[in-house]
Amino acid sequence: MQAAVKATLSPDLAVDRDWWRGAVIYQIYPRSYQDSNGDGIGDLRGIIRRLPYIAALGVDAIWISPFFKSPMKDFGYDVSDYCDVDPMFGTLADFDALTAEAHRLGLKVMIDEVLSHTADIHPWFRESRSSRTNPKADWYVWADAKPDGTPPNNWLSIFGGSAWQWDTSRQQYYLHNFLAEQPDLNFHSRAVQDALLDVTRFWLERGVDGFRLDTINFYFHSQGLEDNPPLPPEERNDQTAPSVNPYNYQNHLYDKSRPENLGFLERFRALLDEYPATAAVGEVGDSQRGLEVVAAYTAGSKRVHMCYSFDFLAPEKISAAKVRSVLEAFGKVASDGWSCWAFSNHDVMRTASRWAAGEADQTAYLKVISALLMSLRGSVCIY
Repeated sequence: MQAAVKATLSPDLAVDRDWWRGAVIYQIYPRSYQDSNGDGIGDLRGIIRRLPYIAALGVDAIWISPFFKSPMKDFGYDVSDYCDVDPMFGTLADFDALTAEAHRLGLKVMIDEVLSHTADIHPWFRESRSSRTNPKADWYVWADAKPDGTPPNNWLSIFGGSAWQWDTSRQQYYLHNFLAEQPDLNFHSRAVQDALLDVTRFWLERGVDGFRLDTINFYFHSQGLEDNPPLPPEERNDQTAPSVNPYNYQNHLYDKSRPENLGFLERFRALLDEYPATAAVGEVGDSQRGLEVVAAYTAGSKRVHMCYSFDFLAPEKISAAKVRSVLEAFGKVASDGWSCWAFSNHDVMRTASRWAAGEADQTAYLKVISALLMSLRGSVCIY
């Protein structure tokens, strides 16, 4: 009787659409994880070899950092082809095999999507920089120089210096919030949004269960290109950039965390909702308004499922007071939002190196820290 009832259920009813709530997500950095062919570089086949171990840990999902074609100026976060695997990591067939094996073991597969920018050798950028009138002329953020030849405003790159790079072909500046080799896409262009949603659908069709959205609050900029105002010294911190970086001296009102982003996130969520039991976690890099942005991006059921900020990823050693402060602040601004907590990832030193170095019993300390992470309300990323 039970079998007969189950057979009549809609396939969607047998799917756990909310698997991501409270999930433990295991991050894998392919380059340094497991080398399967002896070339000194980790690869997709190496990950496949370790999947039984990962499944035995009891985690719910794996998040694989970028493995797409890339010149590797930023270790894969500068993508030159969103829909192919870099040969150093393997092939699309290897990825399909990885997904199939992960699913056989009961693991969800999440992949990084680096949508805010591309590599400067991406065909889209090569076409965009070729002239001011080509079909992709507005796919990136271009601006004229000031009369004296200097950049259009005072925006800074997280990696240092101006966020603007002069291009001799177009005789204009282009925006790069990170490396000069990582030009920012122009999300004010509907065509850009459509192209990126097509990329997302490509991977959904290959069976991925979700995405980690890199620098999710950097998608939009103010089209007015206003100068960012200064940030008072007492409000500065080193959550998203080192304390010595002048990036921390600005209040980043116009170059990121823009309200226009919500519209694209709703388009992104609508696409994911076409594929049952998929989810997205966004990376929010905002030192002053991180939790507020997480709240806005995860509120309701029409944007991303969960986000993480850098509140527990800063160099400052964790403490009971810090945990209470962050959780109380999140509770106030995001009563219906959902966070994904992390104490470590590829952007910062590992927890053992960052916090446990001065402990008499480092193993015991790390066990307590792990237990604390698992006890927080929300989902969890471990690295």
